[in-house]
Amino acid sequence: MIAEDFGLKGARGWAFRHVRVDAAPGTVVVIEGPSGSGRTCLLLALTGRMRPTEGRAEIAGLPLPRAMSAVRRISGLGHVPGVSDLDPALTVAEHLRERALLQRQFGGSPRALPRPRARRAAEARDRIDTALTAAGLDTAALPKGERTSVRDLERLEALRLSVALALIGRPRLLAVDDLDLKLSDADRAEAWRLLRSVAEDGTTVLAVCGQAPEDADTVIRTDENGEPDAVEPDTVEPQTVIRTNEEGAADALAETGRA
Repeated sequence: MIAEDFGLKGARGWAFRHVRVDAAPGTVVVIEGPSGSGRTCLLLALTGRMRPTEGRAEIAGLPLPRAMSAVRRISGLGHVPGVSDLDPALTVAEHLRERALLQRQFGGSPRALPRPRARRAAEARDRIDTALTAAGLDTAALPKGERTSVRDLERLEALRLSVALALIGRPRLLAVDDLDLKLSDADRAEAWRLLRSVAEDGTTVLAVCGQAPEDADTVIRTDENGEPDAVEPDTVEPQTVIRTNEEGAADALAETGRA
C-alpha cells in the first residue's frame, strides 16, 4: 500500500489531506483517531469505495483513483458501519451462504460456473471453513451453531463473522472500521490478535480505531482540526503520521458515496 499527497475534499473542507503511506504487503496499517475525524473516509478511499480529490495511491500495484473498481475486487470490508453491516435477522449460516453465492457469481472465474453442482457446493464449503478458521470463529461453540442469529452474537463474535465474510473472497486487503468500539480490554486484545494473524497469512490489514496497539506496523493518526502533528517524525518510525479534518468528513461521505 502506497499513498502520496492523498486527499479528499467535501463541501465544508478536507476530510483528509497530504496522506503519505508506504506499507508492505501483509502488514497491519492502523488509522487512529476520534470518531468524525475523517478516518472512515480514508479507509473507504484506500479500498476504492470513495474517489479521492487529489494525490495518488497504489493498492497491490493498482493505481487510485484510476483503478477503483479493480481495487474493490481485491479488497474486502469487514465491519464498516453503514456499508457492510450484518443483518441481525439472519443467521450465521445464512450470511455465509449468501456471501459464498455472491462470490461464486461475481467474484470467481466464469469458467467455474458450469462445474457440477456438488463440486461447486464443496468448493463453497471449503472457502467458508477456511475463512471461519482464519477469523477464529468456532460456530460449534455458538448457542445454536451456524443457526445462531446475528442479534444473539457477542460483539467479538460478530466482528469475527464480519472478517470471515470478507475473507471468503480471499482479498489482498482487509479493511475494518471502529475495531475497538464497545469492546472490553480483553476482547480488544483478541481483535488485534485476529487482525495480526490475518496479516501474517499475507493479507494487508487496514483498521480504524480510537487507539492503535503498540505492535501496529504503520499508524495514520487523525484529529479533529487537521493541524500538523507536533511529534517529530524520527520519534514515530516506522509509523506514518498524518492528520485529517473532521469538518469535511461528513460532507465527503455524503457527496462521494460509499460504494
